[in-house]
Amino acid sequence: MVAAAVILPEDFYHPLLNDSKQVSKKNREELRLYIESVAIEWAIGICSPQEIDKINILKASFLAMHKALNQLKSNVQFILVDGNRFTPYKSVPHGCMVKGDSRFANIAAASILAKTHRDEIMEKLHIKNPAYGWNNNAGYPTLAHRNAIREFGITPHHRKTFRLLPEQLTLF
Repeated sequence: MVAAAVILPEDFYHPLLNDSKQVSKKNREELRLYIESVAIEWAIGICSPQEIDKINILKASFLAMHKALNQLKSNVQFILVDGNRFTPYKSVPHGCMVKGDSRFANIAAASILAKTHRDEIMEKLHIKNPAYGWNNNAGYPTLAHRNAIREFGITPHHRKTFRLLPEQLTLF
């Protein structure tokens, strides 16, 4: 689980900025470099598969956001969150914005940074574990990925609480 926090200058604009799912990989990489160079501040928060297994995926997404916020040096006055829920961070007010990554530049920028950093992590995992196809599936359970689990088992990078293979559920 990867989340990002971004503080942008008031006049920030980039014509390609949008929800990370709507932007091509090439443009996401271009945006990442631009955002990281012009943002007032940015940070990445990561939760491990073990943390996700312990607290669940939703709580882990909030924890990853909190980890990113903890790294900011600025005194954050308000937090815009993509989605409809958030666990309050310290005493900082927040607003949840459904489809916020297509409506607010700072949420879109955070989604770009989170996605590109996650993709980078998946590429590195692929180098160490090529059978799982993490360079192509971004961690999603494609048929090829499930077949690799069937043949090679799971790694420490797999969430055990996620339904991997029906026949493996009894092994944990």
